[in-house]
Amino acid sequence: MRNHVLSYLDETVRRVPEKTAFSNGSKDYTFAQVYKGSRSVGTFLHHRGLFREPVVVFMGKHPAEIIAFLGVVAAGCWYVPIDEEMPLGRIELILKSCNARMILCDRDTQEKAKQFAFQGEICIFDEIAATPEDEEALTKIRNRSLDIDPIYVVFTSGSTGIPKGVAACHRSVIDYVEQLSQALEFHEDTVFANQAPLYFDACLKELFPTLKFGATAYLVPKELFLFPVKLVEFLNEHKVNTICWVASVLSMLSSFGTFETIRPKYLHTIAFGGEAFSVTQLHIWQDCLPEASFTNLYGPTEGTGMSCYYHIKRPLEENEMIPIGQPFPNTEILLLDEAGRPAREGEIYIRGTCVTLGYYNDPERTKASFVQNPLHSLYPEAVYRTGDIGRYNEYQELVFVSRKDHQIKHMGHRIELGEVEAAASRAGEVSLCCCIYDSEKSKILLYYTGTIQPGELTAYMKNLLPRYMMPNETKRLEEMPLTANGKIDRRTLMERRKKEWKN
Repeated sequence: MRNHVLSYLDETVRRVPEKTAFSNGSKDYTFAQVYKGSRSVGTFLHHRGLFREPVVVFMGKHPAEIIAFLGVVAAGCWYVPIDEEMPLGRIELILKSCNARMILCDRDTQEKAKQFAFQGEICIFDEIAATPEDEEALTKIRNRSLDIDPIYVVFTSGSTGIPKGVAACHRSVIDYVEQLSQALEFHEDTVFANQAPLYFDACLKELFPTLKFGATAYLVPKELFLFPVKLVEFLNEHKVNTICWVASVLSMLSSFGTFETIRPKYLHTIAFGGEAFSVTQLHIWQDCLPEASFTNLYGPTEGTGMSCYYHIKRPLEENEMIPIGQPFPNTEILLLDEAGRPAREGEIYIRGTCVTLGYYNDPERTKASFVQNPLHSLYPEAVYRTGDIGRYNEYQELVFVSRKDHQIKHMGHRIELGEVEAAASRAGEVSLCCCIYDSEKSKILLYYTGTIQPGELTAYMKNLLPRYMMPNETKRLEEMPLTANGKIDRRTLMERRKKEWKN
């Protein structure tokens, strides 16, 4: 029985040592190099006396960063990835929370690392990656490991402004890799194109399945996402056949008419998640790649990535929300009302091995979100309360409705902003849209990108929404602000709105 994620690499390196594991298009690393490098890093950390504690990895997006992650795990520790472009204040909040004794950086990030209010040791990856392997020490560390030991702590945004560190263990990551791989049919010939930054849990979809199957993963340079045609050229050059990207990036490619110039000719498996994907944009992708499979994924970081999947088999109408389908095996989704009772529409709770350990060094917020299963009190059982609202449609498929905190009270009515966004996204000329609520002015605001004029969109939505749900203002943007992970940046839109009415 597998109880350590590095057992994937142990098995694969014996089978295909010289095959490319990770590449950024210019620098390739074979499985043998990944194996050797990770064990060198693990040995170095062990000789520094680190064990069962956090190690911060502060590096640019590069295959070497993945080797650093694996080396931290080989040392019996857990990695804490930090974005090289993250503001200094946020980084120092994370450093304070995790209280690490070491930062691993590269030559490009070492100068910024020296600016941190950090009292520990700062080490450069290139200088430790050739450390002679201490096989005996690494074997002892592996023998002492348990599947409940953490692998990583990923920090996400907190509503209070203080980042939340989600800690995941071997057991939950292995469960996720096994279920996701089966659902999307990954195998040795899978060639991934990684879109997500490596400091997000979203990269797990490529990182560990690559190790499991001896597949290959290309880390797409982030600047390519500004140039759709060059992005597809990259996919074709490296014969990428599988992508698991946020929906907004797929929409960017399809809405800009990219496929009229070039098509991703090797792609056969397309998965998307992170936010709603309009059926209109999906149809453009399906017309371009009629033989490909398309899967909608849903899940929070606290559930070790994705918890549900929906293979798109039946025709979807333009006015439909793409379902999130069903939970992965060994995962259960509970829909509960405010009283904690099962409901056809309610808050989504996640139950199963995929539920992570909680928020690192943050017992209060852990207690608020990782709660006792409301359906019984017979024994301790933590389930994750997502804050998402879901419902079952007429096909008994699970559909994401909205965030619970995106539910507003307007003109005496309770309104899900996600429903307003869903109505807007049904207009074929809308690429991306986001609805926010200005509580001070009591106004529903809709921002969107696309070719349709605001007045035309308003008229279209009047046929779909009751009067009280209609946006008070509809504004077309040249470009939708996005987070580093490619999701729509609601906070930036809220700040923009505040500046608008103050001026």
